[in-house]
Amino acid sequence: MGRRRRPVDQGPGTLPEAIAALSRSLPAAPSPEVFRRAKFDRPEAAPALWRLLFHLLSPLKSLGAAASLTPEAQARSVKSALRSQGYPRAALVRLPEDGSQGSRELLLALSWLLAREPLIERLLAQTHVQLGDQVPQYEGEALASPGPPAPHVEAEVPVDLRHLQWLMGKLHFRWRHLMSTQQEECTLLSKIHTYTHGCHSDRNLGHLSVTEMEALRDPEGGRQLLQALECENARLQAALEWRRCELVFWQWMDTVLGACPPEGPATDPQPTFLPRIPEEGLGELDLVAQELRNLQEELLEAIAPRRVAWEAQVGGLGQGPKWSFARRASQEAVECELVALRRSWEEDRGPTLLRGPHRLVRSDHGTPGASGLQAAEMIGLLRSQEASRESELRRLQGQCRQELARLTGAWPGLIWILPPRR
Repeated sequence: MGRRRRPVDQGPGTLPEAIAALSRSLPAAPSPEVFRRAKFDRPEAAPALWRLLFHLLSPLKSLGAAASLTPEAQARSVKSALRSQGYPRAALVRLPEDGSQGSRELLLALSWLLAREPLIERLLAQTHVQLGDQVPQYEGEALASPGPPAPHVEAEVPVDLRHLQWLMGKLHFRWRHLMSTQQEECTLLSKIHTYTHGCHSDRNLGHLSVTEMEALRDPEGGRQLLQALECENARLQAALEWRRCELVFWQWMDTVLGACPPEGPATDPQPTFLPRIPEEGLGELDLVAQELRNLQEELLEAIAPRRVAWEAQVGGLGQGPKWSFARRASQEAVECELVALRRSWEEDRGPTLLRGPHRLVRSDHGTPGASGLQAAEMIGLLRSQEASRESELRRLQGQCRQELARLTGAWPGLIWILPPRR
């Protein structure tokens, strides 16, 4: 008799395995029985799903934040977060906030979050146990970008310039305090890395981190760290199991969605959420809308003759060898400029910036360290960007001075006093 072979492919798994894997992958997840009861819209499954959605959508990092909020506050927070993310079903908004109903609708909201983004991966990245001293993500471009323009709001009372100066001074003080705190933290990390040089088993690292030092100094802290690593490994195994059984879960969710009553536009209209406009501002809003329409009409009237003249001029130039020669010359000039810009960008862009957190590693000069971005390269890149930002600042300051000079000439009786230099 021959030996029985084991099947190589175990298949997508069963529905209980998929729900159990999903439950273990989520933080503070309910039991798999809650998911089964939520399909039939049982009320006893609603409180656990409200808490789960609050943990997934709340900006608070700690899971113990739910204990400080009432169930009504958690429900309002979940509704607001789902509405801001574009959740399409209006039945969730009409659910009572006491957590007594709507378990099926909450299950649909959870599945919508799972389908909308890699939720499991994001949660694993947020709860990752950090063993080394991490370097945060490089955010130079994000800090330098101006971002969306702030809405213009007319102040009802006159603005006190002394209050603005006090706020600017307070902002400068806090910025300097933050910089000094970061410098002190870097100094302490450098002392720890220098003192523990040669203690790590990995030669690429060569030194211990703060977490590893605490684990060696305090045995209880080491046991807690080991428990955290075991929990993280269990969640990683559950996430792998979930990926294997994910298709079964979505097939089951099709049956859950089919059991829901359809949302009719006539009998069950979706509520709209509009910002509240004060009564005294309605007249001003109508005036602004009327002025905008008048400006649009004037713009159309001004554009029409210019467009006709431009089309006539282009039509006259578009015939003959002179037009074709000018067009080829323009295309060649644009291509040459693009090549020059691409070459200068490749030469001056410096090393590729690494994204995400990375462990700080102290290595001696000439010693091959771990693969990553060297501090000298990063410092050089930041200095070059600082020089470009300073040149841009000087250019903008020159434009401001020219504008001030123009305004000074326009108002002969007005005296402009520049702020003192610091």
